Amino acid sequence: MSDALIVEDIHSYYGKSHIIQGLSLRVGEGEIVTLLGRNGAGKSTTLKSIAGLVTPRRGKITLYGTDMTGLAAHKSAQAGLTLVPESRGIFHLLTVEENLKISQRKGAQWSLSDIYGIFPRLEERRKNGGGQLSGGEQQMLAIARALLCGPKLLMLDEPVEGLAPVIVDEIVTQVKKVRDAGVPILLVEQNLAVCAELADRHYIVELGKIVHESSAADFVRDVEIRDRYLGVGV
Repeated sequence: MSDALIVEDIHSYYGKSHIIQGLSLRVGEGEIVTLLGRNGAGKSTTLKSIAGLVTPRRGKITLYGTDMTGLAAHKSAQAGLTLVPESRGIFHLLTVEENLKISQRKGAQWSLSDIYGIFPRLEERRKNGGGQLSGGEQQMLAIARALLCGPKLLMLDEPVEGLAPVIVDEIVTQVKKVRDAGVPILLVEQNLAVCAELADRHYIVELGKIVHESSAADFVRDVEIRDRYLGVGV
């Protein structure tokens, strides 16, 4: 399996604060890979660094062999590095369908009808304003918009945070469909049960560095590692 994304020794800062300190990871074609860690460990900053929202001062980022290092966020998005942020970024005054249509790009593998097939709730709510949706529906809309951009790699930041279990199950099913369609996914998520169900591999980040990497099976078995770095069981 070849790598879709390679991140090599990146260092990112907020002002003088050295947040990401030599972090390296990779995501293979067709993989779901999680980035785990306690609050403040640097998970979201890692995604923002890959997406171009934060510019690493050192290191290298490649997507299918193309150097993405230092590209502005809109250039990274055009190249296929697509981030669904924790804030979701829904346009509340636009309808669901308007939110979707403004995200459509020529050549994307998903059409609007495809999106409604994956997210039937969005079709039911297509005439509702974005601000009228529940938190789970807004998350579905955020992921759906990202798919219409034609991602080569999808990054999800806390996609099921604060959602009811039935909605979590629905989003997990939808994320699997995206992976099965051939889009690799880098996932930041605190819900370890979701991570264990979805991911092929796991990275754990602490103080801006990768401190552990494991397969899905090894991660479930290794209680000591989970307790040491995350403080919780699966």
